[in-house]
Amino acid sequence: MHVTHDAGAPAEAEIAFDDWLKVDIRIGTIVAADPFPEARKPAYKLSIDFGEPIGVKRSSVQITEHYALDDLVGRQVAAVVNFPPRQIGPMRSEVLTLGFPDADGKVVLIGPSELVPNGGRLF
Repeated sequence: MHVTHDAGAPAEAEIAFDDWLKVDIRIGTIVAADPFPEARKPAYKLSIDFGEPIGVKRSSVQITEHYALDDLVGRQVAAVVNFPPRQIGPMRSEVLTLGFPDADGKVVLIGPSELVPNGGRLF
């Protein structure tokens, strides 16, 4: 999978609408945020509650530049919930938490502007 963090990169090739429907992006609430000192790049370990039937999933996130651990619990974030889990050091990351790059390429999390029910799917 090709992933770019460059805001100046051209748009990716067109995809069919059915391909978009395969990507399951849900909203969840961070219920725990912990340091991840074993990560190669500065990162946190998040536990995110997506409600039933998905439940609480873990995610490794490189967001230490913009977010303190104490500010993350209770924040709602968007994540892809149907990618296969990835082993990141000693942690199994189960979802891909989403964000956009700031002017320096550092991650800014995506979340709703108002509180929404956990597990809601992006459309």
